[in-house]
This record gives sequence, structure tokens and C-alpha cells, in this order.
Amino acid sequence: MARNIVISGGGTGIGLAAARVFAGDGDRVLLLGRRREVLVRAGVLGAEVYAADLAEPEQVRGVARFVAEEFGTVDVLIHSAGGNAALAPDAAAGDPLDAAARVWTGNFRQNTLTAVLLTEALKDRLADPGGRVLFVSSIAAFRGSGSGSYAASKAALHPYAHDLARELGPRGVTVNVVAPGYVEDTGFFGGPVAEARRERLVAETSTGRAGTPGDVAATLHWLASPAAGHVTSQIVQVNGGAERGH
Repeated sequence: MARNIVISGGGTGIGLAAARVFAGDGDRVLLLGRRREVLVRAGVLGAEVYAADLAEPEQVRGVARFVAEEFGTVDVLIHSAGGNAALAPDAAAGDPLDAAARVWTGNFRQNTLTAVLLTEALKDRLADPGGRVLFVSSIAAFRGSGSGSYAASKAALHPYAHDLARELGPRGVTVNVVAPGYVEDTGFFGGPVAEARRERLVAETSTGRAGTPGDVAATLHWLASPAAGHVTSQIVQVNGGAERGH
């Protein structure tokens, strides 16, 4: 039976790879993102799209109304929206304190608040039992990100997921986090990674290669399956061994 899948950040990278996997199963997929043209251009067969800034409560209410009218129940909710405000061209512009406030606020809006608001808006619509909530975190949540703010905003998802797992568990809903390492072909870095940096990141792995969006999508797909029905409140690292399990 086809399921209803809602994916934030579904127009690019990991979110898009996940959307293609679920659509390939014949599931009904809703792609969310800030730019409608990106969602449409993604070309996921049969997917519906809805453009919204998920850090804005009123726009999230619009998403919730659309889901209620068009989907009803949400079987799988995947949070892959986000980015790193520290990589913006003007990240360090102006007074250092102003720059720090801008970057830290930007990262928590993009990576934490988007996931929290969308979850809170849709959690009562999660399939009961059998619903799945999946957050995309980062290896940075374990080891830092250089600037601190991106890592902190991803790490904040972990206790939220644990609390949700306890809250929603009695309904038969599982909540998990997938934390990728270095993944190529996502656009996350805003352009090609310098070869020396790429070599260093790949050398950290035990597998000797960079991750792909498909690696992460496959893990999300399994966590959303009936086979993972007793897996909840877990942080699953997908990094080729670059960071040890915790």
C-alpha cells in the first residue's frame, strides 16, 4: 500500500535522493522547500510540491493545511532542509558580534527551527501506528564544524529526537536521526571542495570514498520500513567510519 511521505529540503541533495527512492516504491511524495522552481525542477515522478520557509510559523501553518487537505495522514516525515550560514558570502561581514549573531541565528533557523516547527505542525497527523520521523543531522554534531554554529544546530536535533521518541512511542511512531559524514553531490558547500580538503575527508573514512546522497537515502528508507519498527531514539551515522559510533 502506498504511503504518504513528506520531505523537507526535497529538491536537492539528500532530500532529493530520498524522494526518488520513496517515489520509486510507488509512495506519494510531497517535496517542501523555499524555492518552488527548485522543487519542480527536481522532477520526482508523481511528487507534489509546496514552497515555504519552514522557519516561519505562518508558512508552516500553510504546509499543515495543505497536508490536511491533500494527504490527511503522514506516514513518513523526513527533515533534510538546512544549510550552513557560515558559508554565506557575507557571513563575516561587519562587526564581529553582529556577524556571530547572524551566523548562529541563521544556522539554528535553517537546521533546527525548520525541523521543530514542521514536526510540531504535523505530529498529530503521523500514522498511528507505524509513523516515522527522520532527522538528517551531521558528523559535525559529534566533532564540531569549525565555526561551532552549524554543528550546534545539528546537535540540537538529537535531544529533540529522543524526547519525541518517548512522546510518540506509545502511538507506535518511531523517531530517529541519520548523521552523514562527508557527502558529495549535494551543493552543501556552495561549489567544488578543494582537492586537498577532499582528500583529507576521504582519508578519514575506512571505506576510502566519499559518501553519496544515495547512501543516506538508503538508510532513511530502511528506517522508514516495517523492518525498523523497533528501532527508535537512535542516531545512525553514515560516514564510512570517519567517526566512531557513540
